[in-house]
Amino acid sequence: MPVALDIVILAVVVTAVSALARKYALSAPLVLVSVGFVASYVPFVPTPDLTPEIVLVGFLPPLLYAAAIRTSLIDIHRNKRPILLLSVGLVVFTTAGVGLLVWWLLPVSLAAALALGAVVSPPDAVAATAIARRGGMPRRVVTILEGESLVNDATALVSLRTAIAATAGTVSAWGIAWDFARSAVGGIFVGVVVAVVVGQIRRRWIDDHLTDVAVSLLTPWVAYLPAEEIHASGVLAVVVAGLLLGHQSPVIQSASSRVFERTNWATISFLLENSIFLLIGGQVRTIAEDLGASTLPAGRIVAAAALTLLAVIVLRIAWVFP
Repeated sequence: MPVALDIVILAVVVTAVSALARKYALSAPLVLVSVGFVASYVPFVPTPDLTPEIVLVGFLPPLLYAAAIRTSLIDIHRNKRPILLLSVGLVVFTTAGVGLLVWWLLPVSLAAALALGAVVSPPDAVAATAIARRGGMPRRVVTILEGESLVNDATALVSLRTAIAATAGTVSAWGIAWDFARSAVGGIFVGVVVAVVVGQIRRRWIDDHLTDVAVSLLTPWVAYLPAEEIHASGVLAVVVAGLLLGHQSPVIQSASSRVFERTNWATISFLLENSIFLLIGGQVRTIAEDLGASTLPAGRIVAAAALTLLAVIVLRIAWVFP
């Protein structure tokens, strides 16, 4: 019961804060992080336990799928060069740059520093695209940002996995190349297979909205989990499946089914995205306590964090405007 109550309270707070942020033309992600930060110091508010499994399995697949089905495959193909340069090239570039900086600033191994670089290298596109749309930026810019966000997590996760393996001394240059290739090819393959199977099921057997939406809700995990089991990229599998099914939707779904599906996914995406920002803000107290318990001076760690943030911004500018 307490878990169910926590989920309901989380949904209520997310909805209320997001509504107020929109009413006063504020950035909802920033407001939610701030609310979470304040709430983390309220005595009776529990500290959220954001484990990697919750984020990678619970939040990431549905968010990626929701974004993929509403993204135009034609626009992605038309802008594939800048999208790939940002989602692959920039992520690797930022991982290396931040890793070298952290290695120089803190007494950590290069592999551990590169792991941190991989964690911070993929920018979150939710706030960026929201601001871009509000500011009236060209559609091509918004498309490139959205396309980047669909793939950069896959690159970052492979980079992180490689860096973690390097900390144990079990990786080589060939191993890195093989890991990237296996993750990419395997993820794309699983995504295509899932899209074909789900497309055939919809075309031949489903003729009602409820079953169609139920299949849609299951699809992200049907793509993600098998891909991860074979050590391929679950992120790419979900993205490929979503892009293909979204592209085929006028053929394999009725107009009313598409409306039902998009409405449901818009609601789910809204709740999950904003919940993440609120929960991130709620981690501040735990981070501050860990900072106080560190053997390194707090000022040195804060300075390293600030320089890391600055490096991420500068490296992106250097990559986009060489």
